[in-house]
Amino acid sequence: MLKGLYTAYTGMLDQQRRLEVTTNNLANSTTIGYKKEGSTSQAFDECLAIKIRDTSDTFSRRAIGNVALGVKIGETYTNYTQGSFRETGESFDLAISGKGFFNISYTNKKGVESTMYTRDGSFTLTREGNLVTKDGDFVLGQNGPIVLPTNAKITIDTLGNIYNGDELLDQIKLTDFEDYNYIEKFGENMYRTVNGAQGIEATGGINQGWLEMSNVQVVQEMVDMISIQRAYEAAQKVETSMDDMLEQTVTLGRL
Repeated sequence: MLKGLYTAYTGMLDQQRRLEVTTNNLANSTTIGYKKEGSTSQAFDECLAIKIRDTSDTFSRRAIGNVALGVKIGETYTNYTQGSFRETGESFDLAISGKGFFNISYTNKKGVESTMYTRDGSFTLTREGNLVTKDGDFVLGQNGPIVLPTNAKITIDTLGNIYNGDELLDQIKLTDFEDYNYIEKFGENMYRTVNGAQGIEATGGINQGWLEMSNVQVVQEMVDMISIQRAYEAAQKVETSMDDMLEQTVTLGRL
């Protein structure tokens, strides 16, 4: 009976985690370049199967562990599918068609510089001619931060080459990764690498005058939210029923 309480509790905890992920997706449904998140969970039989297949321990009679029939909260993952494009006609609004990320020079509050990556191509040109993000971070080209003449008519081709008329000024740097498990979100729509990340040449092309929107499907997220709410309520009812049964058992034990 106590295990029943635990099972219901872990189910409620799992649905709460799913709800947090879903609401975050909805909050960023209009964030340029945002990639939706999802969450996973594992039941006891799945955890048991993983443990049985674990060959790192050669002792065949090892204990599997305590039997907990609840839900194990898994990981939160990112869906990197491409979002829809919106035409803006602005010279420094750029969208990547295919795989790859813009390289951004990011400086933290301590003054330490590092390279971040993003799909948000809503860039602007400062008075000094620096190409920057909406937060003021420098966009990187092949030779560092991109600096352009402020009075030029800039065109950018699909390879990221930046022209002033026929004059090649720079090339926007794109980077892709061999395994996206080695990058993590930083802020709303930037990413940073973790140990083991392997950068590779990006195969995506750049579209000038377009922006890649979030890949969140609002209707689907709302449907998921209703499903989560119903699952949470079901687990809550189970917990209430178990609590009532325990109360009756204690009452009977006193008679």
